[in-house]
Amino acid sequence: QVHVVESGGGLVQPGKSLRLSCAASGSIEAMSAMEWYRQAPGPGNLRELVAGITRGGGTNYGASVKGRFTISRDNAKNTMMLQMNSLQPEDTAVYCCKAEAEEVGGAWGDYWGQGTQVTVSS
Repeated sequence: QVHVVESGGGLVQPGKSLRLSCAASGSIEAMSAMEWYRQAPGPGNLRELVAGITRGGGTNYGASVKGRFTISRDNAKNTMMLQMNSLQPEDTAVYCCKAEAEEVGGAWGDYWGQGTQVTVSS
């Protein structure tokens, strides 16, 4: 099995920074892309892609976070980070990590963490 765990969420004031981490562990043969998604509270709010990073380091960002958030990863440790600067109340959401991984002796699949809450409020 492959397990994905996020950490680093919390309550922060507008304009401040926060750093999220995502760690994949378990029976991992190989890993590919990793992504951060978020879902804001309230009915009708869909999960949106925040940022993604390939194994080779190629990145892409959602329009609302471009220029403020930076995604990175450590392939040796199967970890991914999200540096979030200039946080705004509209960034409040549960942030989830998704990892594409191949299990030892198994197939490729998408593995999700439980999420970490980020609240931006004064």
